[in-house]
Amino acid sequence: MGRSGGGGPAILLMSAVLVAGVAVCDGKLKVGFYSRSCPTAESTVASVVQQFADADSTILPALVRLQFHDCFVKGCDASVLIKGGNNNAEVDNNKHQGLRGLDVIESAKAQLESECPGVVSCADIVALASRDALAFTGGPAFDVPTGRRDGKTSNLRDADVLPDVKDSIEVLRSKFAANGLDDKDLVLLSCNHILLLLLAYYIIASVDHGGELTMATTLYNFPLPGGRKGADPTIPESFLSELRSRCAPGDFNTRLPLDRGSEGEFDTSILRNIRNRFAVIASDAALYNASATVGVVDTYTSMLSTLFGPYFREDFADAMVKMGSIGVLTDRAGEVRKVCSKFN
Repeated sequence: MGRSGGGGPAILLMSAVLVAGVAVCDGKLKVGFYSRSCPTAESTVASVVQQFADADSTILPALVRLQFHDCFVKGCDASVLIKGGNNNAEVDNNKHQGLRGLDVIESAKAQLESECPGVVSCADIVALASRDALAFTGGPAFDVPTGRRDGKTSNLRDADVLPDVKDSIEVLRSKFAANGLDDKDLVLLSCNHILLLLLAYYIIASVDHGGELTMATTLYNFPLPGGRKGADPTIPESFLSELRSRCAPGDFNTRLPLDRGSEGEFDTSILRNIRNRFAVIASDAALYNASATVGVVDTYTSMLSTLFGPYFREDFADAMVKMGSIGVLTDRAGEVRKVCSKFN
């Protein structure tokens, strides 16, 4: 699929993907799916994303996260958008804590319903908005195959399968493999953190779904030989001192950048930090502690990769498209919701 190396906030960049015609992807999804049934679909989504970003730029990385959270739970079917009356919908799971961007999707849906009633699915809007958000932050622009339909179920416990920052590398690999994603995809999609960094979007050292302070576990309560607890021994001493000075036990308010030294750019800095043992969260550090993924990290941080490949931006875009194809509903499966937050 065609793509450009850069991406700015120009909405024309998003609508231009249709110029090359319609390309088939995965036999069911295809680029330009709405070119006849709703020609304004992609440009409308891009316009709405831009409007929200003009008011709050942190919504852009949030939209990328929204797609990740949707696709990893029973596929890319917009089930995460459903609001239940008894706190039993998927979105109510603690693993979705802090999820944002649902109002962006709903706004785009409302506008598309006035332009092309009953045509564009909420699942496709999520995928397009994520793609647009990535391009608007300076990431790669790429074509997104569409044709998804919306799911008809949304259950609280379904989201238990989401990857967790405390998961071991074996568990992470297993969860990615269950969705048809390999070790390379694991490393690349872990770089979704880059999107969380781009606009000074920080991880908060707060209580996670298990009631445990994640950073405190890494800095103070890491299991050590002999039943002792202390700091993760893989953290460099200077970095450990820096983190401890900023994140004391019981601190629920400190914000730490996930990517030291490159918080405002889309690049491979987070992978270099992982390689140099400056990863802030455990699931990132695990990527360089496992034989299955250490080579992938090294490949993208090599000085020669910018000249001879592999090319991070292109591969990142490919991984995003691959993730966006997880468990999709097409043809007569599912439905096209009139309102994204509730079933028809």
